[in-house]
Amino acid sequence: MIELTTDRLSLRPLALADIDWFAAMRGDPDIMRYIGAKGAVPRRVAEERLERHLACWSERGLGMFGARLHGEEAPVGWAGLQPLEGTNDIEVGYAFAKPWWGLGFATEAAIALVRWGFEEKGLQRIVAVASPENGPSRHVMDKLGMRYEGTRIVHEMESVFYSLTPSDFARVTRPRAPTT
Repeated sequence: MIELTTDRLSLRPLALADIDWFAAMRGDPDIMRYIGAKGAVPRRVAEERLERHLACWSERGLGMFGARLHGEEAPVGWAGLQPLEGTNDIEVGYAFAKPWWGLGFATEAAIALVRWGFEEKGLQRIVAVASPENGPSRHVMDKLGMRYEGTRIVHEMESVFYSLTPSDFARVTRPRAPTT
């Protein structure tokens, strides 16, 4: 099983066993405020989303990871690379439980994921989308060195659209292969 590590996080692919915490996070209106047009969703919808994440792993060899603090089993969020629905692009995405907001975990996870996508998966471009009002997510995109490309309708809502190439990423981060 693949595992990416950062200074503070262990990222492991989502599994069926993750449904309880995953559904709790997807059902939290604060966490889901900027994620998709539906906002907080019932467990049934979270189960369907988890099934799509698992299918992405088996079909594409990439997807969403559960993010855990080193040495802990309880996830504090999710982050990963997945196809952006309705496009040929691969998107980096992340969400963390409220106690972990503002501590740099999204940036830390996103850097590891983008590095893995470029170095291990051979991607030549990674995108990110966010609600225009989601300042913290846009800040992560800026820290990654992503380029703003404008607004688009994504996930049934107006979204800012950013992209990143390996050369742009190399200018803002130090080279280092993720631990797998």
